[in-house]
Amino acid sequence: MSVFTSRRERRLWTWTLIVVGVLYSTLGVTPKVAASLLSKNLNAALFVVGMMLVGATIISRGLKIRLSGANLGIVLGVAAAYVLVFVRFTSTEERSHLIEYGVVAAFIHEALEERARQGRPVPFHSVLAVLATALIGVVDEFIQHFIPNRVFDPQDIFFNTLAGTIAVAAIAALAWAQRRTDSSRPAQSSQPDQE
Repeated sequence: MSVFTSRRERRLWTWTLIVVGVLYSTLGVTPKVAASLLSKNLNAALFVVGMMLVGATIISRGLKIRLSGANLGIVLGVAAAYVLVFVRFTSTEERSHLIEYGVVAAFIHEALEERARQGRPVPFHSVLAVLATALIGVVDEFIQHFIPNRVFDPQDIFFNTLAGTIAVAAIAALAWAQRRTDSSRPAQSSQPDQE
């Protein structure tokens, strides 16, 4: 019996591992890169691009919906939440956590949902996605404890968990809007009209 329930689930877990691998492999160089970006004023531009990618990840997951009324309101609400969090996060590292761990959480959530769609029991997949994201953040900080000029920072674990929570909440809100829209539409008959 395969560990994965479908090729799609395997792809999602593979992408999750790739993203986590990239996060862990860049731990030693992140401060140097951040300093370089600040000195070249590229920080804001790259953050905007990163947030657009996170938004695309979340919205492509949740937006198997048509943009109308409540759905558009949910999308705008998600975008507003990200903008407000962006404004409140002042450091490059905090902002990067929002991007990095938002993507990780979105991939984990989608992989768990795919597993559930294929008939495997996955209770509380949204909670599991946030907890898995938090655990990945704890490992991230544990690794940093052994890297020169880096420290184990519980506040970073909080930001990682917050980023995962925001991403999963955004996906859940978009999925809720989709279910609401689908349930309000009249069912279309699969039988052709007989005249």
